Amino acid sequence: MYAMLCTRPDICYSVGIVSRYQSNPGCDHWTAIKNILKYLRRTKDYMLVYGSKDLILTGYTDSDFQTNKYARKSTSGSVFTLNGGAVVWRSIKQSCIADSTIEAEYVAACEAAKEAVWLKKFLTDLEIVPNMHLSITLYCDNSGAVANSREPRSHKRGKHIERNYHLIREIVHQGEVVVTNISSEQNMADPFTKALTAKVFESHLYGLGLHSL
Repeated sequence: MYAMLCTRPDICYSVGIVSRYQSNPGCDHWTAIKNILKYLRRTKDYMLVYGSKDLILTGYTDSDFQTNKYARKSTSGSVFTLNGGAVVWRSIKQSCIADSTIEAEYVAACEAAKEAVWLKKFLTDLEIVPNMHLSITLYCDNSGAVANSREPRSHKRGKHIERNYHLIREIVHQGEVVVTNISSEQNMADPFTKALTAKVFESHLYGLGLHSL
């Protein structure tokens, strides 16, 4: 759990999934845990490396859609990078049941936007990162969710979305965050919501600043 939270964002999704079954684990869950441990042993030299020239805080958000076959809930994933490496990341089951991929992505974007506001205040107080008065770019790979975050008015198709998730519109309106569309291939939050092929997974690790030295 310490590695997942502090040094190894690459196992955040897998550890989050198996931790949902702590109260009643089975043989399949134990096999999954052993696979995670084998992966950690094989990649024990991996570490987060920060070396970019630009001290710019950038966020990425993503969501799957109802992959939890029992609760029918989606998984939100987000990651923020600074100086070429990941500084904050999360993979968490959403508290509500989304009716569409747009809604699931919108909920994930709202959670990431609130995290961005907190990070902005924290880094501003530290006074070590310049340009924190500028808006934080939050990348999302769902154009519908991006458009919905900028829309000041509610429509019939979005009335069922819980009111507290519309906070992202206020955050965007205040200029704290700018939600921008990005392709799924370039979305660094992708590994926090779903299992990926080895090639795609490794390319995302490089983008997160996780290298073997």
